[in-house]
Amino acid sequence: MKVIVKVVEKVTTEAHIDIPDGLSRDAIKQHITDVYNSGEIQAFFDISDVNFDSISAEILEVKK
Repeated sequence: MKVIVKVVEKVTTEAHIDIPDGLSRDAIKQHITDVYNSGEIQAFFDISDVNFDSISAEILEVKK
Protein backbone atom coordinates (compact mmCIF):
# COMPACT_ATOMS: atom_id res chain seq x y z
CA MET A 1 0.00 0.00 0.00
CA LYS A 2 1.23 3.47 -0.83
CA VAL A 3 0.30 6.50 1.22
CA ILE A 4 1.02 10.13 0.39
CA VAL A 5 1.52 12.11 3.57
CA LYS A 6 1.37 15.91 3.43
CA VAL A 7 2.55 18.02 6.34
CA VAL A 8 1.94 21.76 6.33
CA GLU A 9 4.20 23.83 8.55
CA LYS A 10 4.67 27.53 9.01
CA VAL A 11 8.40 28.19 9.22
CA THR A 12 9.66 31.46 10.62
CA THR A 13 13.17 32.50 9.68
CA GLU A 14 15.09 35.40 11.07
CA ALA A 15 18.18 37.29 9.98
CA HIS A 16 20.22 39.87 11.84
CA ILE A 17 21.52 42.52 9.46
CA ASP A 18 23.18 45.90 9.86
CA ILE A 19 21.19 48.98 8.83
CA PRO A 20 22.92 52.34 8.36
CA ASP A 21 22.13 54.87 11.09
CA GLY A 22 19.95 57.88 10.42
CA LEU A 23 17.55 56.33 7.89
CA SER A 24 13.85 57.14 7.92
CA ARG A 25 11.31 54.32 8.34
CA ASP A 26 10.65 54.27 4.60
CA ALA A 27 14.38 54.18 3.84
CA ILE A 28 14.83 51.27 6.30
CA LYS A 29 12.01 49.35 4.60
CA GLN A 30 13.56 50.03 1.20
CA HIS A 31 17.02 48.99 2.40
CA ILE A 32 15.66 45.69 3.78
CA THR A 33 13.74 45.08 0.53
CA ASP A 34 16.84 45.80 -1.56
CA VAL A 35 19.03 43.47 0.53
CA TYR A 36 16.37 40.73 0.36
CA ASN A 37 15.86 41.11 -3.41
CA SER A 38 19.60 41.02 -4.06
CA GLY A 39 19.86 37.64 -2.31
CA GLU A 40 22.49 38.92 0.13
CA ILE A 41 20.28 38.28 3.14
CA GLN A 42 19.72 34.58 2.34
CA ALA A 43 23.04 33.57 3.91
CA PHE A 44 21.99 35.08 7.24
CA PHE A 45 18.56 33.43 7.62
CA ASP A 46 18.22 30.91 10.44
CA ILE A 47 15.06 29.01 11.30
CA SER A 48 13.75 30.48 14.54
CA ASP A 49 10.37 28.76 14.81
CA VAL A 50 8.35 25.99 13.17
CA ASN A 51 4.62 25.69 13.80
CA PHE A 52 2.77 22.55 12.80
CA ASP A 53 -0.36 23.46 10.84
CA SER A 54 -1.86 20.23 9.49
CA ILE A 55 -1.17 16.69 8.34
CA SER A 56 -3.13 14.61 5.85
CA ALA A 57 -2.73 11.18 4.28
CA GLU A 58 -4.01 9.91 0.97
CA ILE A 59 -4.16 6.14 0.63
CA LEU A 60 -3.46 4.96 -2.89
CA GLU A 61 -4.93 1.67 -4.05
CA VAL A 62 -2.23 -0.54 -5.43
CA LYS A 63 -3.37 -2.69 -8.35
CA LYS A 64 -1.36 -5.79 -9.18
